[in-house]
Amino acid sequence: MTMFKSMAFAGSIAALSSMAFAWSVSGTITSEGSGRALSGVKITSFNYAGVESTSGADGTFTISNESAGLHSAMAAKATIGFSNNIITISGIKAQTVTVSVMDALGKVCASQTQHYVNGFMTFDLNKSTAKGAKFLRINVDGKGATYQLGKTVSLMKEGDPLPFLQFSLDGYKNATYQAKAEVETDVQVKMTRGSNEPTSSDSKPESSSAKVEEKSSSSEQTAESSSAEIQQVIVDCAGKTAQSGKDETVTLTVKGSSGPRKFIMHVPSAYKGDKPVPLLIDYHPIGGNSEGQMRDTKYKALTDKEGVISLYPQGTTKTMGPGWNVGPCCSNDDDLEFTREMIKYVREKACIDPQRIYAAGFSMGGGMSNHVACMMSDVFAAVAPAAMDLNKTNSAKCTKARPISVINFRGTGDNVCRYGGGDSGFNDGLNFLGAEGTFKFWADADGCTGSPSKNKDGCDEYSNCKDGVKVVLCTKQGGGHEQGDGNIGWPFLKQFTLPASFVK
Repeated sequence: MTMFKSMAFAGSIAALSSMAFAWSVSGTITSEGSGRALSGVKITSFNYAGVESTSGADGTFTISNESAGLHSAMAAKATIGFSNNIITISGIKAQTVTVSVMDALGKVCASQTQHYVNGFMTFDLNKSTAKGAKFLRINVDGKGATYQLGKTVSLMKEGDPLPFLQFSLDGYKNATYQAKAEVETDVQVKMTRGSNEPTSSDSKPESSSAKVEEKSSSSEQTAESSSAEIQQVIVDCAGKTAQSGKDETVTLTVKGSSGPRKFIMHVPSAYKGDKPVPLLIDYHPIGGNSEGQMRDTKYKALTDKEGVISLYPQGTTKTMGPGWNVGPCCSNDDDLEFTREMIKYVREKACIDPQRIYAAGFSMGGGMSNHVACMMSDVFAAVAPAAMDLNKTNSAKCTKARPISVINFRGTGDNVCRYGGGDSGFNDGLNFLGAEGTFKFWADADGCTGSPSKNKDGCDEYSNCKDGVKVVLCTKQGGGHEQGDGNIGWPFLKQFTLPASFVK
């Protein structure tokens, strides 16, 4: 059915308003109980990127969205025309213009972007598969406004949400406030002393009060734990620029590396950018590369369906081809710092859940994912190495910030990284703990008790470990030097969540 057949208007024209949707909230912040004015409180918005303020010495604050609106980005006589299902924007000059049509619930039905627009642009709804569109969203060089489609094309002030604010100060629980009008004055915010950790399993958020919202994680995201509830970090998805269905090769300058470092950021088509998604870093084998690991991994087909963003970093060469600095071999560069910088970059560009960052890898990449479990347990929620164990050098240096869940995939017939461990045989200084030795190492490091048992996948599992983590060894009898089984590995990884106290 052709869209808007009943709305084929003959020249319904609306001038682009110079009025922007703007808001302002001001008031006073005090300490609950003592009533003391709080200075230096950082105020940010969950749903408006780049908007922030700080309270003064007397506890007063003002925070506002000072956007000049669309008009400043367009010619003075810019207009919108809507005729025969074709939207025409004329009198416009801009670097980038994005036009989107939305349904009654605000869901984008179709979108079109043009660059270097000088004069006019059109959007033919007849060629669009979108149905039920009620609103028109126009974004010009980063400034946007929403219009209602009807007998006229009219500006809607309500097209943008009112701000949801957060108040942060060391020694106090974060406070939140949902604005109720475009301009509010004399808002009274009271902050409570203490950390942001939940004080009881049955504590509940208070609407329009100075309490942090706490949510129980779903069973798909959180491992069994002695704690009935895990605090969920609130992530602001506004202002993120990652585009779905796009692979980007990123180059970074990293402290401790001999030259520029590169990785592929893969954003699947299922990524929408409207909610936080997990991040999976997948390390390639020695002598391999990021493109090859992205092609050969058994995780990508599974994570793509769920909108999970995955990274494929490129190692550097010491003697045997591109590899990772996991001990005596095979790189002189600081791959831990590289990993931290990758994560920092991606969190700035995409809506990533910092409590659901995972690592996987094959061969030397499996060694690297074991390594980050040792050295970056404050970042990764869980890891899934394949075809390589911990070696005696990096296991001896293993410094864990907390217990971490690990699932290793190993083959008894692996002639590259032998199942029983020992010297690698490649004159690279690597001496492995072996599959079972690595399994026992993680069980001891994670405070696991009792004996391992077979889980539903036929893998050996320690399930009685500190903080609800698990340690698993999946052994393939007769198996060789192989990529990890994503059908087992991904469901294992995604059930675990990094405690909020570790998120930076």
